[in-house]
Amino acid sequence: MGMRVLVTGAKGQLGTDLMDELKKQGLEGIGVDVEEMDITDPEACRRVISQANVDAVIHCAAYTAVDAAEDHVELCHKINGEGTRNVARACRESNVKLMYLSTDYVFDGGGTRPWEPDDSRAPLNVYGQSKYEGELAVEELTEQYFIVRIAWIFGVKGKNFIRAMLKLGKEKGAVCVVDDQIGSPTYTKDLARLLVDMIQTDHYGRYHATSEGECSWYEFAREIFRQAGMDQVEVTPVSSETFAAKAKRPANSRMSKEKLTEKGFERLPKWQDALDRFLQAIHSELS
Repeated sequence: MGMRVLVTGAKGQLGTDLMDELKKQGLEGIGVDVEEMDITDPEACRRVISQANVDAVIHCAAYTAVDAAEDHVELCHKINGEGTRNVARACRESNVKLMYLSTDYVFDGGGTRPWEPDDSRAPLNVYGQSKYEGELAVEELTEQYFIVRIAWIFGVKGKNFIRAMLKLGKEKGAVCVVDDQIGSPTYTKDLARLLVDMIQTDHYGRYHATSEGECSWYEFAREIFRQAGMDQVEVTPVSSETFAAKAKRPANSRMSKEKLTEKGFERLPKWQDALDRFLQAIHSELS
């Protein structure tokens, strides 16, 4: 029999693709969302994880509203910090592997070199701080863990930057997009394949997982319109100061993926290729 894997946040954009990928690779996926397991309840985590009789947990459930987190500090920490601590403790007690999905927001976003998995962490905002707390809980409580930092993700399920751009492009014919934040747009379908490959090994530790190549949000927007055949949309580059967001955003979200290669994992395709496949997957929405 293949592995049994419990996925938290199974209804989210990454969780949905993970459930599909587990099935595709012949593993048994057990998806839970807040109705089945409230991660802020330590007893619920214990009960569900022990009764599920799984080999591993992939923990995607999180509070991800970055700007709202600045106003809902306690709630954000309760879910991302304490909630992850509850999941980690339950995994340790049941002796199951844990994969925690984290973010480049645990870094300060400075400089221009790609962040290495073991670089020192200094979050810029409440969301980043809460995810950092989650990482610390995983490292403190478990030994069989993967901390996988992801960034700039988009998936078929849910809202994302691509859908927002296509909608604005259609309605307004022109968009302003920041050009001073650099990262790698990453398709959850590609990510799911890597995560499921990874969970079947014991190459534990911290990893970064994003698409190959990098761009600014402005360059990403231009490529979205180019591939969607909407070249007529006017895209204007602006600085981050133009958009007054509550939470400070990292300027540098470049992530080093060398460790994936070192451990024998197949890296993700280029972001332009990922975008192409995503647009094909949602083509019915575009007509």
